[in-house]
Amino acid sequence: MLEGIFGNKTAEKVLLHIFHHGESYSSNIAKDFGVALNPVIQQLNRFESSGVLVSKEAGRTRVYSFNPKSAFSKPVRELVELAYEAIPLAERTKLFKTRRRPRRKGKPIK
Repeated sequence: MLEGIFGNKTAEKVLLHIFHHGESYSSNIAKDFGVALNPVIQQLNRFESSGVLVSKEAGRTRVYSFNPKSAFSKPVRELVELAYEAIPLAERTKLFKTRRRPRRKGKPIK
């Protein structure tokens, strides 16, 4: 979907992963999608240098998220949201199966 717009599959995976989780880091993205770490890092650096993403240090890890201050971030995020919503729920469940935090007690499973 987004591969044709952004030029490669890694860019699509990076943006979808960050959209789904809100924020993420390079090795987590590479592990979840089963891709090499170096292309993920390069893509994150490209998006950060263009202002779409912003990063912060969390210990020894650099965590990336969409840049709320960038004029380009909102349209890119909306485009990623359209692509994300177009993915069937069963496929989304497979792509983003790793939980990042425990489920609240008594919360229903969707």
